[in-house]
Amino acid sequence: MADPNAEKIKVLVAEDDPASARLLATSVRKLGYEVASAANGRDAWYAYISERPRIVVTDWMMPLMDGTELCHRIRGEGRAQYTYIILLTALSGKERFAEGMGAGADDFITKPLDLEVLRVRLKVAERILNLQNRVSELRGLLPICSYCKRIRGDDGGWQDFEEYIGVRTNTSFSHTLCPECSKRNNERSSAA
Repeated sequence: MADPNAEKIKVLVAEDDPASARLLATSVRKLGYEVASAANGRDAWYAYISERPRIVVTDWMMPLMDGTELCHRIRGEGRAQYTYIILLTALSGKERFAEGMGAGADDFITKPLDLEVLRVRLKVAERILNLQNRVSELRGLLPICSYCKRIRGDDGGWQDFEEYIGVRTNTSFSHTLCPECSKRNNERSSAA
């Protein structure tokens, strides 16, 4: 059961057909999301800028700006918080799918709209956004010793920084000295 005190995720619904727009907005609202609506791509872009939704459900073919152009603009903005984009389309085929994904869509729903598919796709979007939020939180919370620079792991033990990061991110390190440390190292070597 959802936490009644949790902030609702805002979903922008961009659909130019009035009947489809009402059905889509009503369905999204009934699923527990806050809804902002736009009747064309240009208005959807302005709503995206002002409303700051976390999920965008947009029709592919709309007047003034189509769904793929909206995707391009959203991805081009470079917002720190990720926006999950679901593209609605009556179009089919691998080329169309590739075009939409290339524009920045995360998912597709084909028309006519299946409300159960919409519900599931919104839950997937929510799960991905929650994971992204968790990663962002963890980035700022590394328990590090201010003296030796080792990091406390999940088990409470202390690990070298490189080991901790390498295990979690599949990162390898090459070692070098920054200019300040290089200068200090040379001064120490000269003094010895």
